[in-house]
Amino acid sequence: MNLHATLLLLLAPLIVTIVHARLFADDFIRLPSEKSHSVGTRWAVLLAGSNGYWNYRHQSDVCHAYQLLKNGGIKDENIVVFMYDDIANNEENPRPGIIINHPDGDDVYHGVPKDYTGEDVTVDNFFAVLLGNKTAVKGGSGKVVNSGPNDHIFIYYSDHGGPGVLGMPTSPYLYANDLIDVLKKKHASGTYKSLVFYLEACESGSIFEGLLPQGLNIYATTASGPDESSWGTYCPGEHPSAPEEYDTCLGDLYSVAWMEDSEVHNLQTETIQQQYHLVKERTSNGNGNYGSHVMQFGDLQLSKEELYLYLGTNPANENFTYINSNSLRSSSKAVNQRDADLLHFWHKYQKAPEGSARKIESRKQFAEAMAHRMHVDSSIKLLGKVLFGIEKGPEVLNEVRPAGQPLVDDWDCLKTYVRTFETHCGSLSQYGMKHMRSIANFCNAGITKEQMMEASSQACPTFPLNSWSSLGNGFSA
Repeated sequence: MNLHATLLLLLAPLIVTIVHARLFADDFIRLPSEKSHSVGTRWAVLLAGSNGYWNYRHQSDVCHAYQLLKNGGIKDENIVVFMYDDIANNEENPRPGIIINHPDGDDVYHGVPKDYTGEDVTVDNFFAVLLGNKTAVKGGSGKVVNSGPNDHIFIYYSDHGGPGVLGMPTSPYLYANDLIDVLKKKHASGTYKSLVFYLEACESGSIFEGLLPQGLNIYATTASGPDESSWGTYCPGEHPSAPEEYDTCLGDLYSVAWMEDSEVHNLQTETIQQQYHLVKERTSNGNGNYGSHVMQFGDLQLSKEELYLYLGTNPANENFTYINSNSLRSSSKAVNQRDADLLHFWHKYQKAPEGSARKIESRKQFAEAMAHRMHVDSSIKLLGKVLFGIEKGPEVLNEVRPAGQPLVDDWDCLKTYVRTFETHCGSLSQYGMKHMRSIANFCNAGITKEQMMEASSQACPTFPLNSWSSLGNGFSA
């Protein structure tokens, strides 16, 4: 046997060992240049949960998100869009047919799929789409998330919220326990590999806190903690401000933070965790008066994955280098989500010619919104005093459960008491969702249905006859 053959025989076991080791290690260790771009199908569900021109920013956020995903190479057939679609061609819109999400931004409305619009933007349709249940969908395009076991799903929601609840332009609203149940069903069906959820809403941390378990391969971030508001941005009077002709906020602080970050980084190398920290920094705004605390929930190890797995990747960004600092300047101010409608009505009033129909209309809109707010606030305060007494009432209303606990133990109780309150006191509406914690505390304190009904009738012998308090659109629960 010659020398070469002898060496080959001696080295053969070592070569086999190295090859096997490389095959097993390949799933765990790769050089950046070796990373595989072969992933399952990427799916996305984008939902704007409001209507009305004063809520311009929510549909603007969702349209911007669509453009980001489209530029990332995700096909329309894999992106499902929910939006009321009453903004672009609204008579209030100074640029008809165009929606912008930044003061100097391009149109983000063009090309957006109109999958579920108007009265088809419902909780039931959202759940059916997520579960891939075509037969349960009512109206709309019929498009659903027909995902498989190797697929990655991205969900983005932008709207008003409250403790344990997310707004919708139709009734009922979306309650945290129902969302978590659907996410568990999706996991049990084995039809995704991992799922990332970005949530923009006031008190959005309450949607997942104490409710989203680990082990579902779901990672979620929220614009705010469970007991604080989220914030609108690019609003009139801010710096940078919306263009002069706009009387409304163009975007939301958390939302524009993650999208604008995605546009200046290579998503093949930037991880979810890196983006989370940059978005958290920008959304806190360096000022406790104008910002919120971004939070994360679920399977946090997923945050080590690169963003391209969910958002795709724009070839134009492939040479961008990740910078471990925030290159995007924070706004000097931001507007509490719940006050953005008042800001719109006020700027509309100020700019309208004296004695004009527009002046009269905007004054009426502002007055009705304020009347509704004062009615809801005073009714909840009175309800607390009727149920618990003058001294203990405010304490119960404002009680916040320890971190890690869900808002309420009995979600059916919460929904029943919301309906009871609204029957006697009128709709909570987008503003009144802030009081969900108080109503949940009635359940946690053991208040009976009969007590809730009697106290509600005492607190609200009447309620304002305006669009905010009207039950014409149905109950919130």
